[in-house]
Amino acid sequence: MQRSTKPPPASARRTPPIRRAAGWLGPVVVIAIVAVLAIIARPADKPAEPVTGAATGGSTGGGQAENPFAGLARRAPDDPLALGEPDAPVVILEYADFQCPFCGRHARETGPKLIKDYVDKGLVRIEWRDLPYLGAESDDAAAAGRAAAAQGKFWEFHDAVYARDRRVNSGSLNEDALRDIARSIGLDLARFDTDRASAATHTAVRRDQQEATSMGITGTPAFIVGDTPIVGAQPYEAFKQAIDRQVGAR
Repeated sequence: MQRSTKPPPASARRTPPIRRAAGWLGPVVVIAIVAVLAIIARPADKPAEPVTGAATGGSTGGGQAENPFAGLARRAPDDPLALGEPDAPVVILEYADFQCPFCGRHARETGPKLIKDYVDKGLVRIEWRDLPYLGAESDDAAAAGRAAAAQGKFWEFHDAVYARDRRVNSGSLNEDALRDIARSIGLDLARFDTDRASAATHTAVRRDQQEATSMGITGTPAFIVGDTPIVGAQPYEAFKQAIDRQVGAR
């Protein structure tokens, strides 16, 4: 399916082990760190609670709480790894691995609903972040995704990879498979091979990994929905609750 980065219309998108946070966004108070990590560690079958009030150093009596994640959204107008308007009220950061089966479940079941209900209406922007942690095929697929993005077809690549479940490091995303996917979505294969091998591509993937691990995120899928961490392939309702609260507060 063709995807556009400008709504309407637009088109997008494990329960991770979590480490102690290593590098929050500037001088966030200790109570904020404790509250956020408690939310991130919530089991995948339970919706995350919003980060509000004292947890972020804000007021619980009607004042709008500071968003400790605000500096993470890039909002670059020409970002091929993003869906939605740069000035959308809510930005969803999605940290994902192309081999992760729970990422695939989100991409097939929840992502399309979020696009239809929020991205296409200009309320939400989705920004992809690479977090390849499941092995060599994850690393290779992340680089291939960046190479597809260089030709304006990241989301076509995303949908093709996640169209079905794949066994981890089984060869389903090996060299031949990645080139087959690239061919199926109409990429220039010579450019695809050059771009995925480039130092710039691997630097961009490492930047995303470092951003995730600086917050203690070491697995996928993990999302920052505006001011709310959501971990795992949570149901649509968990995202809807977080988005509606933030859009309604504006």
